[in-house]
Amino acid sequence: MFELTIVEWVVIIFSAMLIGFSKAGVASMGILVVTIFMMIFPARESVGVLLPLLIVGDIYAVTYYRKNVVWKYLFSLIPSVLTGILAGYGVLSFVTSDQLKPMIGILILVLILLHISRERLGEKFNQLLPESKLFTFTMGALAGFATMIGNAAGGVMAIYFLVKGLPKKEFVGTGAWFFLFVNLIKVPFYYSLGIITVESLRFNLWFIPAIIAGAVIGVKVLKLMPQRLFQILVLVFAAIGAIRLVIG
Repeated sequence: MFELTIVEWVVIIFSAMLIGFSKAGVASMGILVVTIFMMIFPARESVGVLLPLLIVGDIYAVTYYRKNVVWKYLFSLIPSVLTGILAGYGVLSFVTSDQLKPMIGILILVLILLHISRERLGEKFNQLLPESKLFTFTMGALAGFATMIGNAAGGVMAIYFLVKGLPKKEFVGTGAWFFLFVNLIKVPFYYSLGIITVESLRFNLWFIPAIIAGAVIGVKVLKLMPQRLFQILVLVFAAIGAIRLVIG
């Protein structure tokens, strides 16, 4: 299906391990995988190749962290996420994801700056933002749109869960259910657009063992990682991925 060099095969296998690691460990690392795949494959094809691999990682994470989930933060997102997904589907019908990558990157960087600035914006702001319906709807719509056009909602959801103050296990577990939900919804849309094909699914099968291996490592690393370090890594990797999307 794809003409790949040996180096590219190695990079993809490593990226598959990163998918597993990010799903069971530091969630925002996934945006690095998004940018790597966009460097190896054409932009639209990269989205279709990546989605089934992400779902494999989601299934592992949901199974392992099934008890560490805050459902209220997921249910409140459903209407806005579906709105964002439908908007993204419409945009993908006539715009390439290459044209939209800088927009996603800028949005993520703005959200990171917002999170870093929260402590300096006053206690009242800190108390109101997590409960704001406008904030929840905006984040859900952005996440749905970003995940639809480029599997790039990791940075958006990282900021959302950090603002909600989730501990690291609940952060990973709640995120796992969110991404399993939205990624499964995206499959028929991608298939109808020709982004996912039978051939691309066969290609995906080669990388399942690497995803599982990365997830096992991610679980072990997360247990040893202090909460503060976890939050810093989430922000750092989200920023790296966002900058990469902006510069193309």
